[in-house]
Amino acid sequence: MQNITSLIRLRMSAHDAHYAGDLVDGAKMLHLFGDVATELLIRSDGDEGLFVAYDNIEFLAPVHAGDYIEASGQIVSMGKTSRKMVFEARKVIVPAGIAGQPSAANVLDQPVVVCRASGTCVVPLICQRAKP
Repeated sequence: MQNITSLIRLRMSAHDAHYAGDLVDGAKMLHLFGDVATELLIRSDGDEGLFVAYDNIEFLAPVHAGDYIEASGQIVSMGKTSRKMVFEARKVIVPAGIAGQPSAANVLDQPVVVCRASGTCVVPLICQRAKP
């Protein structure tokens, strides 16, 4: 099996904040993993497929509005129609929190892993297409 991976990076906005202190709901990380899974399935099968289930989810650090999150995933095994995947979300940039400079931000020397998950997606046989 070839190594199929996906990576997306985006900034969490004030719109993403759901709780006090501009805290972002953990479900946002699962939304990102869903987008990563979709790309993985398109790369592997030429079809978006269906996400069937997560079998493990770990929320490891808080995410706040203004944080830049990098979400990645990889297909680790492939059955006839199922694709087992692993995901990781990392905080790579954070607001600097400098008084009088609300737009200041810091690139982290070491990304902070905020969430890990694994799950299974399915691409029905009829939807699988040969890859170019």
